[in-house]
Amino acid sequence: MNNSIRSFNSKGERIPVTVLGATGMVGQVFMWMLETHPSFKVVSITAGDSRKGKSYREATRWQLPVPFPETYGRMPFSTLNDVLAAPTPIVFSALPAEIALKIEPMLAESGAAVFSNASAMRGKENVPILIPEANPGDLGRIKKQQWGSGGFIVTNANCATTGLAVALSPLRKFGIKDVFVSTCQSVSGAGYPGISHMDIAGNLIPFIENEEEKIKGELSAILHLNVPIFPSCVRVPVRFGHLETVWAKLGENVSTTDIRESWEKFKPPAHLPSLPETPVSYLSDPAQPQPALSFAGTPPGMAVFTGGLKKQGNRIGFILLVNNIVRGAAGGSIANAELFLEGWDRHLEAQSAVPQFDS
Repeated sequence: MNNSIRSFNSKGERIPVTVLGATGMVGQVFMWMLETHPSFKVVSITAGDSRKGKSYREATRWQLPVPFPETYGRMPFSTLNDVLAAPTPIVFSALPAEIALKIEPMLAESGAAVFSNASAMRGKENVPILIPEANPGDLGRIKKQQWGSGGFIVTNANCATTGLAVALSPLRKFGIKDVFVSTCQSVSGAGYPGISHMDIAGNLIPFIENEEEKIKGELSAILHLNVPIFPSCVRVPVRFGHLETVWAKLGENVSTTDIRESWEKFKPPAHLPSLPETPVSYLSDPAQPQPALSFAGTPPGMAVFTGGLKKQGNRIGFILLVNNIVRGAAGGSIANAELFLEGWDRHLEAQSAVPQFDS
């Protein structure tokens, strides 16, 4: 089916896609971002059984600070069985992990290209955890997947990992020796309805299940690092945006100017419309970045904002902000699909696309 996907693209036609879990927080971002996408067109959606017989507008409690995608307001829901019987060339998955673990391999076996935000398949053999700016060549691993009819699965990283990986990627040339990161993660990261209001209102929760393990494993895999990583994760009463305090030891004695210039010169792969021209945007205001900026930038919510840059010896410290449901979730999956359309799966080894540095 890979060739059929590119045949749509070569003709200038929008590729039919399915969104699994379209009414959830991440599913809503998929629908919003795909409404005007130049290459993809949503033709089928799924959600829980309670939505059966309803339109997307009727079934969705819209949670985002952006307009509802009226183009899809009257779209009815398909069942998972419908999708499995006749999969679209591309499927975007916002399924819960336990459901994704069953459904996504079945879709890949049916020939679909599955771009998943779910954690279920991350780290499985030959399934890349992909961030286009950081490890585009890892997309070549799909050639080693053994699904039928050319189907495959690509995952994006955990939301907190994504912002960290994007910010650190251009700093690999300085030789990263270790990373300390403390996260303040918004409640939307827990989905909807998510955390009880009584638990989080006026409170912080210094535990997010499996989050620290995800950051360590995923960051190492994405940046091809074999260094100590020390995360601490806290849930905070903010709707959108994850704020992270980062300290990284470097092998070279670089200045803060060197770091800022590396961010300014850092560019994404070409022709990916969902990615900003400058993936890492440094803010000089000492009070920034703040979660209120989560949907700032062009495209909205896709830039990683940094600030508070400082240096102590060979360690550099900074604050970063990532929109957890856009850049750290649905937007990441869409960018991965764009990367596939640009042919990056033809790079069979990560080294062919991403410079490797001693660390």
